Amino acid sequence: MQIVLLIGLGGFFGTIARYLIGNAFTQYSKPNFPFATLTVNLLGCFIIGLIYGWFEKQQLNSSDWKLILTAGFCGGFTTFSAFSMENIQMMRDGQTLMAILYIFSSLLFGLLLTWLGMSLTRT
Repeated sequence: MQIVLLIGLGGFFGTIARYLIGNAFTQYSKPNFPFATLTVNLLGCFIIGLIYGWFEKQQLNSSDWKLILTAGFCGGFTTFSAFSMENIQMMRDGQTLMAILYIFSSLLFGLLLTWLGMSLTRT
């Protein structure tokens, strides 16, 4: 039960970080493209890559800390459900090209940044 509470605590901080970033972006970005969600998802991919890479490099076996940081913080921080809903809404609004651009940029750069995060911990 303790690990569940610690993962929840990680999620608490991830959710707050996600809210603060989203709030900052709404002041400066155009409302027709979800820059805040894209940024949070890409940053989350990079962070999870750093975490996994660091645990591998240090040969740490503490799965508790890895769970707190990945399932907890990163799980609360990233917003794939918002990503899905925003794409559906864009398609419903006739912004199919914008939705396709959003989907592909999230996937391509998310994978690239996860790889980069892991690679940086191996050097």
